[in-house]
Amino acid sequence: MFMVEMAEVLEFERPEDKLLQRLRTTLASYLDQDRVNDCVRAYQFGAVAHSGQRRKTGEAYICHPVAVAISLAEMRMDADGIMAAILHDVIEDTAVTKKELAAQFNPQVAELVDGVTKLTKIGSKSQAETQAENVRKMFLAMGKDLRVIMVKLADRLHNMQTLGAMPADKKRRICRETLDIYAPIANRLGMNSMRHKLEALSFEEMYPRRHAVLNHAVKKARGNRRKIIDTIENSIKNRLHEAGLVGDVAGREKNLYSIYKKMLHKKISLSDVFDVYAFRIFCDNVDTCYRVLGVMHNLYKPIPGRFKDYIALPKANGYQSLHAILMGPYGLPIEIQIRTHEMHRMSESGIAAHWLYKSEDDKSQKFQDRANEWLRDLLEIQKTAGDSLEFIDNLKIDLFPQEVFVFTPKGSIIKLPRGATIIDFAYAVHTDVGNACVSARIDRQLVPLQTKLENGMTIEVIAAVWARPNPLWLSYVATAKARSSIRNYLKHFKQLEAINLGRRLLEKELQALHTQLDSISEQRLKELLKVTDMPSFDVLLEDIGLGNKMPFLIAKRLLQDDIHANIKLDDGDQSHKTPLVIKGTEGMVINLAKCCRPIPGDSIIGFFNPGKGIVVHHHECRNSNIVRKKHTSWLDVEWSHDAAGDFPAELRIEILNQRGALATIASTISELDSNIENVTVVDQDAHVSVDLITLTVKDRVHLAKIMRRLKELSIVIKITRVKA
Repeated sequence: MFMVEMAEVLEFERPEDKLLQRLRTTLASYLDQDRVNDCVRAYQFGAVAHSGQRRKTGEAYICHPVAVAISLAEMRMDADGIMAAILHDVIEDTAVTKKELAAQFNPQVAELVDGVTKLTKIGSKSQAETQAENVRKMFLAMGKDLRVIMVKLADRLHNMQTLGAMPADKKRRICRETLDIYAPIANRLGMNSMRHKLEALSFEEMYPRRHAVLNHAVKKARGNRRKIIDTIENSIKNRLHEAGLVGDVAGREKNLYSIYKKMLHKKISLSDVFDVYAFRIFCDNVDTCYRVLGVMHNLYKPIPGRFKDYIALPKANGYQSLHAILMGPYGLPIEIQIRTHEMHRMSESGIAAHWLYKSEDDKSQKFQDRANEWLRDLLEIQKTAGDSLEFIDNLKIDLFPQEVFVFTPKGSIIKLPRGATIIDFAYAVHTDVGNACVSARIDRQLVPLQTKLENGMTIEVIAAVWARPNPLWLSYVATAKARSSIRNYLKHFKQLEAINLGRRLLEKELQALHTQLDSISEQRLKELLKVTDMPSFDVLLEDIGLGNKMPFLIAKRLLQDDIHANIKLDDGDQSHKTPLVIKGTEGMVINLAKCCRPIPGDSIIGFFNPGKGIVVHHHECRNSNIVRKKHTSWLDVEWSHDAAGDFPAELRIEILNQRGALATIASTISELDSNIENVTVVDQDAHVSVDLITLTVKDRVHLAKIMRRLKELSIVIKITRVKA
């Protein structure tokens, strides 16, 4: 009898039983008994599925998912979320399928578990790609249900708490991923408490010596600061009492990882970080927050430019508070944060507040709406990302925003990360606006597209139907959405351009052979695709447009009796002499050579650059003479009569080396509706300066007019156009 009772005691003392009891107690505090029973049933199912499995710590594997469920229960996660937490590893680590879970519980639980499950058979080339693909899948699942990320963050937290048994290299990899992805996600969703725990655990595991040294130094410094903190805290409380305002005052301790980051990035010592004394004041309502701010400004002088109102303009993750830096006693700076109790709860729980406090008020819905808006942007980005690693790069850009707030002409507020430009703003308004953006006005003044935005600016984007994204934009955009949209447009635009150019080139060659593309039978085209080993006619046209296949050779093959036979070219063959008409605005597959800079009105010649399309040269360019000798790689081209745009041309000017000479040249060029793009001094002595000037012109007539006007200037000795 004694042995049986002893066995029962030992059985109850198993770690998993203790954890289950703790989970049941927590759930009973906010769920009805039927839902608690559902969660217990999920535990029993998971315990059987994970039977015989153990963690590296030695405990039964079921302890891990139950610990994850406890974290979520403390956030008052609903029953389906708790069940998904308990079962989150069964698809990945056991024989249980998603279909079985849906049958045993419900489809929602099965979807949540599947969203958290890693991809086990990705076939990736590297560990980085595997991780990236997992994160990408998780975000797709998050788009359907935000509880996926709640479970994943709780899962990551418990894994970080039990890292001790892992090999050192794996520890560092997990910690790096936590700091790069999961802690910033928690921050982006306003879950500051979760973020601080993840950062603290990662810092301690990645840099144990730095953590130990910093921890010891902070504890030592804390004792010396206590008297000053008490003095300031009492002063604040007394002043609030005198003003008849109610507010709880608390000194705020910076966590070790925040201190470490500040020391690292600002290259300052611990004493400099600890020079700032931080306090939080909690109020009952927003009105009191602003009144408390006024009292604080009367108590201690505010430092100009160090005030931020996140109540009127919340951060993207929903964070709200008033921040001010004041000059306190003994000349010490004081950081004050003023917020309501509700704002503080939201700042700690973030998106979790939707479940934790939704019974008390509906304001938590705003947090969920913001999170969903962010996720929608991310899902749009992932659709256009080339691969999972590109998606992760875009995600990291989006996870570390330091916001600026700007306005549309109608007064709507747009939040963008620090360093964002006009292009980022245009894409934030709408992808189509970004794609068609040509210029903009800030506070009614025209500005370049690369202008960086500052708080309070009002931006008006000027768009044009003919406009398209410029590859150069990628060098200065700051947001993931803009970067992804530009890349996606250029990728597909170049493909479409190449197909259209390939069609034009093939039609030109067929017309010279007295036939038309439309008259070629579909069967003949299929035979051609088989011979050329092309999956579709569009792919063949794209290859022609990119210069990988010669159009007149394809045309000859199409028209000869035996499509499989070698192509025979007659000595007198003139098919490729039919000129291709260009406008100069075709874009990325017809390029104007930089060596001779041809402009409308010039005699020109084009040659195929494999993979890139056609490069157009001036007939007198030295490079064109070399290319012309290669019979199969060049073609005659000519300017269209309606060619329009701004084309670069280069002038070599010898001028008297005297004060203001270059300014006179620039002024004259500007008067004739041209812009100078670049000026290079080639040679200079006390009397003469030889300069190369790159300027934009409409055509040969416009350039000739500019050159005539410059020749009339007394300071100009000689002027010639550079044609390589």
